Amino acid sequence: MQSMLSDKRVECPAGLLNRAKQRSASVPTAIVNAGADLPMMSAKLAFEEGLIEPVLVGDCEAIRAIAKRLQWNITSLRLVAAESEQEAAQRSAELARDGEVAALMKGDVHTDNLLKAVLKKDNGLRTGNRLSHVFYMTLAGSDESLCITDGAINVQPSLEDKIHITRNAIALLHRLGNAQPKVAVLSATEQASPAMQSSVDAAEIVARARAGELFSEEPGAIVEGPFAFDNAVSREAADMKGMKSEVAGQPDILVVPNIEAGNIAFKQMVYFMGACAAGIVLGAKVPITLTSRADPAAARLASTALASLYASAD
Repeated sequence: MQSMLSDKRVECPAGLLNRAKQRSASVPTAIVNAGADLPMMSAKLAFEEGLIEPVLVGDCEAIRAIAKRLQWNITSLRLVAAESEQEAAQRSAELARDGEVAALMKGDVHTDNLLKAVLKKDNGLRTGNRLSHVFYMTLAGSDESLCITDGAINVQPSLEDKIHITRNAIALLHRLGNAQPKVAVLSATEQASPAMQSSVDAAEIVARARAGELFSEEPGAIVEGPFAFDNAVSREAADMKGMKSEVAGQPDILVVPNIEAGNIAFKQMVYFMGACAAGIVLGAKVPITLTSRADPAAARLASTALASLYASAD
């Protein structure tokens, strides 16, 4: 089994990083509960690459001590005091609400506490869309990408949830300059069957996309499904089944039926292919970078680059 794991070094996609660095200004970003090594290292890396202007929220004494240990001069940066992770999440949401930051980055805070603050009505960050997560996957030496959604937040999404998940992913690629992304809605079959709810949902998502309900700008997106995984990613597999498709073999977005499918799909790419997984949460008024302790520095940097491009897009 160990021989199947990739030994490739994970790389932040050069094209994504360069595009983010070419923007006119760094994106003001609240680091939510920054007083721990990993979020401080992530913020320092993104700051040094010119991606963000960090606002460090949390235990100011701990933040300064870690910065000193990292040899990072933060005297020019804003620190916002918070005594707990809940308070750090609340203060960060308020900064976003008041327009003082344009993005949030998860620090030493539980995801549910962070998202709870984002969704709190008084904080004014809610939109008409449900929050969803997108993994922006790339391979070393290539800027071609594949988005997988949602493998991190929505556990067993309903049809309406999947509509929001799909809409958020399309909006991301629109902001990245892809005016008509190709979207494959996954199930385990190519025909809608009442015995498999994900296939029925996929067919309904396609119908609603064709009715123009998933995007406000034309040409919008090409949305097809249901797809089994092989037919979505392989033109040859689709041809063998006689499928006529504009998406098969070249999807930009895979919409998965549940969190397990998305989680497994992105981790297979990471561990078997050495892929870089940049992940952000969409659907609020500002993008949210979620990082894991298991993420390599390249993936954390790519996530920040993705969020900064989304936040600064016209």
